[in-house]
Amino acid sequence: MRDHANTSAIEWQPTMVQTPRLILRPVAEDDLPLAERLWRNERVRRHLGGPVSETKIAVRRRTLPNSLGAFAVAERDSHSAVGMITIDPYSGRGGTEVSYALLPEPWGIGLGCEAVAAVVQWASGLPGTGEVVAVNQSANRASRRLLVAVGMQEWVQVRAAPDAVVTERFTWRASA
Repeated sequence: MRDHANTSAIEWQPTMVQTPRLILRPVAEDDLPLAERLWRNERVRRHLGGPVSETKIAVRRRTLPNSLGAFAVAERDSHSAVGMITIDPYSGRGGTEVSYALLPEPWGIGLGCEAVAAVVQWASGLPGTGEVVAVNQSANRASRRLLVAVGMQEWVQVRAAPDAVVTERFTWRASA
C-alpha cells in the first residue's frame, strides 16, 4: 500500500530527465499545440476512446501546463516535442499510473520505450512510489510490447461485459 503522507507535491513536480535520444521536461504553455495534436489524432487515440472532445480539451488546456508528473517528450538533437507522459501517484488504479502518447511519426523506433523507462525510473526514486501500473487495451499490441520491454508484467485482464474490449493491467515494481 502506498504511503500518501510521504508523497509531497513538490517531489512530483517534473524535473528535466535526459536519455540518449530524448529530453523529458515539465509540460509548459508552449507544449499545448502538441498536446492538442495528440488529443485530436485518431491514430494516437485509437485505443484511448477516440479523439478528445473540444470541451475536455478546453479544460485540459487550463490544467496541463506545470501539472505534477506531466512530461513533454522532445528529441534531444532537434528539441522537437513528439509526445507526452504522465505519471500519477493518485490515479486510483492501485498504484502510481504511467500514461503516454507519442505522435505517429516517431512510432516504431523505440522512443516510447526510452521515455517510459526514464519516467518510471525517475518516479521510482520518489518516496511512496512502490508499484507503478499501466493500463491498456489488449488490441493495442504496440503498447503492450512497450510495457513488456520496459520491464512491466501483465498482472490482470479485465472484461467489463461479454462483448467488451479486454483491458490489461501491467505492473512494475521498484527494486528494493
